[in-house]
Formats: sequence, C-alpha cells, structure tokens
Amino acid sequence: MDGASGESEQADIRVDFDRRLKLEFHGSRVTSDAGLLAFRELDDALGLTEMAGQMLADSRTGKNNRHTLTAQFRQSVFGRLAGYEDVNDAERLGRDAAMRWIIGGRAVTKEAASTSQMGRFETEVLTSEANIAVLANLSGRWIDAVHARCPAKTIVLDMDSSVSPTYGD
Repeated sequence: MDGASGESEQADIRVDFDRRLKLEFHGSRVTSDAGLLAFRELDDALGLTEMAGQMLADSRTGKNNRHTLTAQFRQSVFGRLAGYEDVNDAERLGRDAAMRWIIGGRAVTKEAASTSQMGRFETEVLTSEANIAVLANLSGRWIDAVHARCPAKTIVLDMDSSVSPTYGD
C-alpha cells in the first residue's frame, strides 16, 4: 500500500534551524518552551504566520508599531500552543530566550511584546471588522497553502455512528 497515509514522494518539507541559536544547559536560564522551536521551523517552511501577518490590517498609529503584526500574531499563537491561555504571561515570555526566537524580528535581540501590547493587539487590532474577516478565512488559506505544496492524492473520510457530544451540542 504505497502512500496509504496520503503522503507524496515529492515536495518534502525541510526545516533548517537558525544557526545563531545555540542549545545549552544553563540552570539559571531555563525555558520550558524549547519544543516550540520545531513548530516554528515548520511554520517557516510553510509560511503560515507570515501569511497571516501580511493579510492583517494594521490600525495602529504613531509609535505603537514597535512589533510587527506577524511577530505579535506569532506571540499570540505560539503562546497558546505552549499552554498560556491569555496574555497575562506575555511580560515573562517576552524575556524568555526560546519564545523570543520563536517570535522572531525585534524580539530576537530585544524582547517580545509586553502584556499591555499583546492585550491591545488581541482586543483592538484582531477584533477590527477587517481582521475578523481575515481570521475567518485564514484556516482555509493555510489549508490551500499546504495542499499547494503537498497535494493530496487520496482523501479518507472516516465516518461512524459514534456520538461525540460537544459544549453547546
């Protein structure tokens, strides 16, 4: 059964870690989020958060744009992926070495967005009418981007009669 899982034999996704990043053990500087580096490499290979950052409308004015929308989007997404449910931990994560590399941009050499910056990003920037429309279409665009790179030869629909109750039915 060649390709039973639907994987193609071409268009492999390769990850290439940034050579400036050095992984060592120093008890005084510990991160629990280093596993996210592999997810960031996959994100770079597929260009998913970069796509989102380019599509989001920037309503910020003046000097409120120290961090790009892409960087703030990454900080929001990867923070949730790491298990941080809101922006309350942004201040600490903004200084965390692994999270700064994951966010990229200015965060690599300085620090990531603060709690107040992330709060404004999530409650003002992302909730604008234009950005709600972008976010609603984003998952479909991401799926299209992955399929363009690795087209599916077979789609398996797994249907059964089991009941899977969800919140709100």
